[in-house]
Amino acid sequence: MRRTEAKYARRRRSAAFIAVCVAAGIVAVILLDSGSGTPARVPAPAPRTAAARTTTPRCAAAPKVVSGRVRGGESVPILMYHVILPAPPGAPYPGLYVTPSLFAAQMHALAAAGYHAVTMNEVWDNWHHGTPLPPGRPIVVSFDNGYESQYREALPVMRSLGWVGVENLQLSGLPPSQGGLSERQVRALVCAGWELDTQGYSHADLPALTPSELTFQVATARRRIRALYHVAADWFCYPSGQYDAAVVAAVRAAGFLGSTTVVPGWASPDEDPYRLPRLRVLAGTSPQSLLGELDVIRDDPPPGPSYVT
Repeated sequence: MRRTEAKYARRRRSAAFIAVCVAAGIVAVILLDSGSGTPARVPAPAPRTAAARTTTPRCAAAPKVVSGRVRGGESVPILMYHVILPAPPGAPYPGLYVTPSLFAAQMHALAAAGYHAVTMNEVWDNWHHGTPLPPGRPIVVSFDNGYESQYREALPVMRSLGWVGVENLQLSGLPPSQGGLSERQVRALVCAGWELDTQGYSHADLPALTPSELTFQVATARRRIRALYHVAADWFCYPSGQYDAAVVAAVRAAGFLGSTTVVPGWASPDEDPYRLPRLRVLAGTSPQSLLGELDVIRDDPPPGPSYVT
């Protein structure tokens, strides 16, 4: 028994001695230069100069900061469509009709050029909260009045591209019997991801209205749309682009984030959100012409009135 305990004690002492030797060898390797036999010198870190502390790589212009939040600064074009059908004989405004085949060609040309359709609320969130937009060049495709062809003809094209539109709905004056959207079709657009905004209760000449009539067209229309379709309805669209300072004040008082006009141009975060420009797409506009118009008004927007006096 004693002999066995002595043998185990010798083994423990031997193991400890080997461990000490191995550790010493590792320390020696670390402290010696490669084959030089002299202690390695670890260079001290270079002192940081003022330039080294402040210089950053050059990149795109830094996003702007609003109320402590980073926001995007990209201008966005807003397209304006009306009826997606051939103009019937005797139509009072034939320029507002874009055929379904031409509309499809325009959307596919935009997609091929790198555009991706977004909503007004997505643009707002990017501008003011820095929320990223989907990949591609952002563009808003808006539809005025609430024509049934926007549901029957435009929706399938937009859906095939994975895009959404913006519907500027008027609540009266364009019933389904006259080519207007039904409530079921409006709900289908909302379910497809489209943003639902408004042109007011009817297509009224807003600057000519009394204060109570203006409130009905603007504030009551928003409340009605919110109650009917359970959407935010955050954006207003001036019917025929007609507005003045009183109309702008009514739109602001009704709680809208902003509004759109018919003045050509690209919408920018530096502009008054209640006077954002759009580009009207007229009958016969080829896809190539549309792309060219977008480039022209981006680089050299035509002058337009700030509001109707």
